[in-house]
Amino acid sequence: MSLPANQAKEASQESLPANQLEEHSPEPRIVCSDPDIVVELNVGGQFYTTTMGTLMKHPGSKFPEILSRSARHYKDAQGRFFIDRPGTYFGPLLDYLRTGQVPKEHIPEVYREAKFYQIHLLVKMLEDMPQIFGEQVARMQFLLGVPNYRENLEVLLHLARAEAVAMRSSKVVVCVVHSEEEDAKCAEPLHILEAKKTPVVKFGPWKAGPGTEDFVHCLEKDIRAQGYKVSPQRYHLSRDPYTCFWIFVFTWW
Repeated sequence: MSLPANQAKEASQESLPANQLEEHSPEPRIVCSDPDIVVELNVGGQFYTTTMGTLMKHPGSKFPEILSRSARHYKDAQGRFFIDRPGTYFGPLLDYLRTGQVPKEHIPEVYREAKFYQIHLLVKMLEDMPQIFGEQVARMQFLLGVPNYRENLEVLLHLARAEAVAMRSSKVVVCVVHSEEEDAKCAEPLHILEAKKTPVVKFGPWKAGPGTEDFVHCLEKDIRAQGYKVSPQRYHLSRDPYTCFWIFVFTWW
């Protein structure tokens, strides 16, 4: 008994190896492949005009998907392709596609957008610039080695907000221990603070990398990046031989 055509096609596809199935997966079909065709874009409310050839200059970018036939319904009232991303930093990306000149301003923001649009060559060149290299390769790699850094940061911010009720400022004690030895030395005063119900968050220990003061600088930077006004200060205790305690003062108004 013969199968209907559509069932026969499905059966034949099921019998193909996985790698051959992937080769038959549909690729995004560009609305028009003519490199000279003019393309109008609405990026987050800012309008740009360029050519198809400029947008398709770098293989592997996200633009074929954006300009595919399946994305035609993502257009504004004037028929421009709409991209729901910050329009301000699309201009430097477009200039790079046109001229090959690497942007010199707003590097972190342009880097974020270049990653979204998957302009891989530009991403690599921006990662070699000091602003991105210092953040991604140096600072972030260090923080990845600090156990539970992100989780403890969230606890710290939660405690700061909880202590802020009807107050102009709030304070949270932070215990920073670099080594196992410091961790053991600071255990007793840490227990005393917790017994007194003093808001306290502990970070560390970590195996290698910058010292305590550099870590405090990283922590302050990440808190300020979320819009908080914060000032870290040394917090001395009589039983604190390694000065592992800091107090973070949050100002709210």
